[in-house]
Amino acid sequence: MQIAGLLQPLLAQLNSGVLVLDAEYRLVFINQFIARRANLVLAEVQGRLLFDVFTDLPRAWLQRKLDSVQELQIPAFSNWEQRQYIFKLPHLRPLSTGSQYMAQNCSIMPLSSADNNAGYICILIEDATDAFVYQQQLHSSMQQLEQANRIDGLTGIFNRRYWQQQLQLELQRATRYQHPLSLLLFDLDKFKQLNDTYGHQGGDAVLISVSQQIATLLRDTDIFGRYGGEEFGVILPETALSGAMMVANRVCQAIASQTVSYNQQHIAVTLSIGVASFTGQSIDELIQQTDIALYNAKRQGRNCVRAYASEQNYLKKVN
Repeated sequence: MQIAGLLQPLLAQLNSGVLVLDAEYRLVFINQFIARRANLVLAEVQGRLLFDVFTDLPRAWLQRKLDSVQELQIPAFSNWEQRQYIFKLPHLRPLSTGSQYMAQNCSIMPLSSADNNAGYICILIEDATDAFVYQQQLHSSMQQLEQANRIDGLTGIFNRRYWQQQLQLELQRATRYQHPLSLLLFDLDKFKQLNDTYGHQGGDAVLISVSQQIATLLRDTDIFGRYGGEEFGVILPETALSGAMMVANRVCQAIASQTVSYNQQHIAVTLSIGVASFTGQSIDELIQQTDIALYNAKRQGRNCVRAYASEQNYLKKVN
């Protein structure tokens, strides 16, 4: 039996795509893997230019690869991680991949004929869809884990750990470039009373609603996080004290002007807000100063904004 006779059934059963081109990149051979997935018949495409049969190939890129293989007589490769696919072939897998096309590892190899005349090229296509899907799922899981590590599960804003990490980074940036930065700390007035009246589910509904409202009032560059049970913080990059006071008053007034609907009831909510600006102090000192301003807002009637002014505020709090 001739070797060619042995190779034909082997190529027919091979679970990889095989294309053979002549020196002018006309199709000499395609195996059943390619024929089935591209809906082609070898007798109908044999002798036709590769780019006329597969019209959606990345022609300029593939032409350079083919020219290089033919000129240098060394193989070239394409990995699915570099280019997901070269040939648009269906992956035939009942999987959600984000793409209907098979991910591919492709080898482009020079061939010589039996009479040692060079000029043929073989393109071998391996189905890498399983690896592609696994990588997608892994990437999605890592993103979800990263999200869970920085997002508060109830309100959907940043949690305290991540928020404080960002505050440290913003302080470093403000120090390095001598840019202004301000901090807001605020909490819901009489939240314990609200919880006692409406239950913890009512309290949670208020926290969620207030968080959503405040988020709409901030810039994309502002960093909003849950600092404690009913206490929140906003980092305001590139913002001096005067600008921070404007933001704080806008937030305070917006929350007071609306109610939160819960179990066909309308819950009135107000905030007390403390404001401080960064002047070179440590992160702990900045938080402490903002917390003192928050304490003064509560002491002076709640539903208002107060800025940290001097060390006298600290003495009033601790004495």
